[in-house]
Amino acid sequence: MKLGVNIDHVATLRQARGTVYPDPLDAAILCARAGAHGITAHLREDRRHIQDDDIFRLKELQPLPLNLEMANVESIIEIALSVKPAEVCIVPEKRQELTTEGGLDVVAHYDALKSTVECLSEAGIEVSLFVDADQEIIAACKEIGAPTLELHTGTYCDAEPNERAICMEKLIDAADFAYSLGLKVNAGHGINQENLGAIFCIPHLDTLNIGHSIVCRAVFHGLEISVKEMLVGMQEYEG
Repeated sequence: MKLGVNIDHVATLRQARGTVYPDPLDAAILCARAGAHGITAHLREDRRHIQDDDIFRLKELQPLPLNLEMANVESIIEIALSVKPAEVCIVPEKRQELTTEGGLDVVAHYDALKSTVECLSEAGIEVSLFVDADQEIIAACKEIGAPTLELHTGTYCDAEPNERAICMEKLIDAADFAYSLGLKVNAGHGINQENLGAIFCIPHLDTLNIGHSIVCRAVFHGLEISVKEMLVGMQEYEG
């Protein structure tokens, strides 16, 4: 299982004061040094943290594959086609949300997503869809030609203790179903050192995309150490 480190919140610190530091590019280079397998960055429509220039520099000036998270909007699609990251993960996006609140409704937005998946795929970009653990949604991911999905683990990670077993059962079933369709299965949202072991119950995982908890630990322990700690914890995953 691979680790993609989301560095959005390094940019959040920078934007809070409007300075040029801390630089997400420096963070990406440290993540690479620590052994991470990829870098994730979300270019939001409101540019609350990651900026356009960050995406271009992250693609060209650090060694890891770039996973660009983005909403399905024309202006961001144009940037993705210009940058050509290794992967694009399409996510739902609301201006008022603090962080992504749930998965894409692939069924409701089938035609628009299908067009974008085809466009990005033709450009040689691997397309992933960020979805909830719902078999109808996952079947639609397969139908529109997306080779990869990322399961939204936040529902489990943020659940009350008495609700977690049901949430985990849904994630396990979703991963099994996606794998049976030939889809690559990633996961992300809300994962930290405390709940990492429970996430191991989800089968067939290729990559975990983790950001907020790693950046938070980095405040006290440093970024390289925090990435290495997560990688050590992930070594026990058996798939």
